[in-house]
Amino acid sequence: MWVRRHLFLKAAVIGCLLALPLLTCTPPVRADQSDDADRAQRAAAVMQEIMAAPDKAIPEELLEKATAIAVIPHDVRGAFFVGGSFGKGLVSEREKDGKWSAPSYIDLTGGSFGLQFGVSATDYVLVFTNYEGIKPLLKGKVKLGADVSAAAGPVGRTAEAGTNILLNSAIYTYSRSKGVFAGIALNGAYLSIDKDANRKVYGKKVSADDLLIKQDVRANNIVMPFVTALDKYAPHKQG
Repeated sequence: MWVRRHLFLKAAVIGCLLALPLLTCTPPVRADQSDDADRAQRAAAVMQEIMAAPDKAIPEELLEKATAIAVIPHDVRGAFFVGGSFGKGLVSEREKDGKWSAPSYIDLTGGSFGLQFGVSATDYVLVFTNYEGIKPLLKGKVKLGADVSAAAGPVGRTAEAGTNILLNSAIYTYSRSKGVFAGIALNGAYLSIDKDANRKVYGKKVSADDLLIKQDVRANNIVMPFVTALDKYAPHKQG
């Protein structure tokens, strides 16, 4: 009996030691990362809620062929007007194997007075249809409708989003406010890289090019909810 108990305790200790690296490889979210972690979770929730609607969703064909997707969730604390910003979110680019890259944090600013007024309860989704649409953003800032073509996106899970639609605009934009989801023109708005958020989340200075094009950085536990949502609702179409 004593020998059996001794062997059991020894096995338990060895098991704990082996498990220790697994427990420590995912560091907890620091206090200064909490807002960024919350942003990623809310962006994931926006994708889930929008795609749950049977007749009011982004066409699946458009999502399957998307080269990048950005989601800017509304801030329930109403902090969007700080610095003239009315949106903070994330953007991820589809990798060669069909999976989604570690996302870059982004800001959505400017635009018309009508958009900026009362936007605290509005979510935005931007679907990029080609790599030319994402390239200008790598320089740090892009003006929608000027530096890159942008148009209100088609709505409906089974809506036809064939070749003609995909070639008409580099970016299709959507908004959801008070439960109403629709395509919306965001021409004149600026999309820019949130370098400070990227540095805090990834623990080092990283560029949008490192994240979206070179894909030298892997997604961590802070951004994983957003990446998981994209994998689920915008999977790569085989063939």
